[in-house]
Amino acid sequence: MHTLETRESSKSSPLSPLLDNMNNVLVGQSKAVFLACTAFLAGGHVLLEDVPGVGKTLLAKSLARSISADFKRIQCTPDLLPSDVSGVNIYDQRTSTFVFEAGPLFTNILLADEINRATPRTQSSLLEAMEEGQVTVDGETRRLPELFFVISTQNPVEYHGTFPLPEAQLDRFMLSLQLGYPSASEEVEILDKTLEEGAFDVKPILTIQEIIDARKLIKEVRVDRSIKNYIVAIATATRKDPEIVLGVSPRGSQLLMRASQASAYLHGRDFVIPEDTKTLAPFVFGHRIIPKQRGNSVSHTALVARLLEGVPAPV
Repeated sequence: MHTLETRESSKSSPLSPLLDNMNNVLVGQSKAVFLACTAFLAGGHVLLEDVPGVGKTLLAKSLARSISADFKRIQCTPDLLPSDVSGVNIYDQRTSTFVFEAGPLFTNILLADEINRATPRTQSSLLEAMEEGQVTVDGETRRLPELFFVISTQNPVEYHGTFPLPEAQLDRFMLSLQLGYPSASEEVEILDKTLEEGAFDVKPILTIQEIIDARKLIKEVRVDRSIKNYIVAIATATRKDPEIVLGVSPRGSQLLMRASQASAYLHGRDFVIPEDTKTLAPFVFGHRIIPKQRGNSVSHTALVARLLEGVPAPV
């Protein structure tokens, strides 16, 4: 599986404290923290494919609490209805009117746990929210908070009683990644922290407005023409590879560029370098390709990593 290589930057990013704050409680997950923050700052969403108990919920909560954001969690099950996610109009007998009761979608950071256990109808209720930042209930459209970020999880091993996500919904996620098991020493450190009072508590260090302002600055990060050509070349390679049935669409290229901008910003730069794109490509493109021999989308990152070896990076 492709791994993320961390890089030192000559200039500290204004949001470096966010990474440090989360890494204080997420032992051995600095790579996943960086990827999640990259998607978060780029305005995308994250799909975590991993087994239970490796820190997916802690990752989402630590991100929310680091910025004083509202956090909600949905446990997806086959009997979960779309109205359970988006909300429902309830008749108020006192006023003889319908009153909208907002669902958990109306939050800043949402964890949709085991999303592939929800029915396709319920899964589709997330599509409009993730893409348009709004939900429609009984013909009335309501805007979600300006800062809205979804982390969804699914178990890549256990498939009984699940509904695989269609390509259209997978495409709504900017990044797909895996936390993985910690090393032996890291797991001992986790046990040590478990015995410490408040070891997993996260203190807020940023405001929602600061994140919104940072997103605006990230959009101004420079992307040279050679980087754009490199992104297109990688996408084209996925479309021509004989082992891949369906390659990456132009939307995937757009998201890789946006993620590269966020990566540059997190490393204290106002311009994208080839390494930003090369490092992120397997995580942005992995779940967007359909190989002839299908596996879970995390395993596809290795295939994208192999393709990168044949695409020369700009100098």
